[in-house]
Amino acid sequence: MSLFLLQFRGELRKLFARKRTWLGFGAFLAVEVVILALMQLPNAQRSYRAMLERAGYGFQEYFSGITLAFVILISTVFLLGGLFLSLVAGDIVAKEVEDGTLRMTLCRPISRVRLLLIKYLACVLYTFALGFFIGLSALAVGTIREGFGGFFVFQPLEGLFALFEPGPGHLRYFGALPLLALSLLSVSTTGFMLSCFNMKPAAATISTLTYFMADSIFRSIPYFEGIKQWFLTTHMEAWYGVFRYTIPYERMIGDYAYLLGVDATLVVVAVLAFQARDFKS
Repeated sequence: MSLFLLQFRGELRKLFARKRTWLGFGAFLAVEVVILALMQLPNAQRSYRAMLERAGYGFQEYFSGITLAFVILISTVFLLGGLFLSLVAGDIVAKEVEDGTLRMTLCRPISRVRLLLIKYLACVLYTFALGFFIGLSALAVGTIREGFGGFFVFQPLEGLFALFEPGPGHLRYFGALPLLALSLLSVSTTGFMLSCFNMKPAAATISTLTYFMADSIFRSIPYFEGIKQWFLTTHMEAWYGVFRYTIPYERMIGDYAYLLGVDATLVVVAVLAFQARDFKS
């Protein structure tokens, strides 16, 4: 076990030594600041004020740091998060094959399954680190600008309209972060699986992004409403359930069971594909 942890630590050191690993953190900070600045424009605040006042609530009370954090989160997380998770996961095996360092690694007494397990766990850790960073940094910059206050949740695509007091609102926000990261793990797992095939790192990244963009587009087409549950992004939106007045626990458990089942299947496919590859020539 100590050897496994030593190898895992080495994999993390190698992962976070790459500059592209940190691109996601820097990009999200920059985008958060831009969105925060744009949300200060009168036109941007006018629609929020109208919705709140029609519902009988005060704009100043609910246009707070946590409300801005949620706006930042839903505006950026799946597009930018998917991009950088695809980039890192698509690189983790394919880049080493391209550089020729994986052949040297396989000369050592370590099984291919163990090697892939270590690399996949590094992807998992990176996914949760990026997911928590996005959520916490958005809350930090929002709170610095607007301070504490009530939590206004509005996501028309998911039929969400809710208001919470500061205490319960923050509890729900923090509770949603691990579920958000768990949803994003499907992106990382897909990129990891493609990285294990005989393809370039860029091809694995682009293929992962293309699949999730296509899945999201098809899911949003009204004519496909009857088969909506077949699309992966439908289940990835399960984390929004935390922000409903009555949390749909049974539905969320079903969604995450589906996602974890898909992730496990993709990992098995990755192992089988990697085992069949020839690195001698």
